[in-house]
Amino acid sequence: MAWTILIIAGLLEICWAIGLKYTEGFTRLWPSIGTVLAIVMSLWLLSIAMKTIPVGTAYSIWVGVGAVGTVVFGILLFGEAVNMARLLSVLLIIVGIVGLQLSSAS
Repeated sequence: MAWTILIIAGLLEICWAIGLKYTEGFTRLWPSIGTVLAIVMSLWLLSIAMKTIPVGTAYSIWVGVGAVGTVVFGILLFGEAVNMARLLSVLLIIVGIVGLQLSSAS
């Protein structure tokens, strides 16, 4: 169950990272409210997952899921650059996430 909670926390990190773009410096009310809620929920779920998953593993996976998802949505929503170096870098993050999950004692 902790792994599911951790993945949900990572997905919420994607939501708030992308949400920050839509807040326009927290000058837009509804995107700002949604972003703050996603931040709070993401951190809360991360803290729950850390009860059983080692802190280094949980935090790294949370950040990795958020980073990969934010890159993907940045490409899809904002037309950010797609090139071999970026795609290889994202692949390396994914390999690291999988490696941490597989090597975790929890």
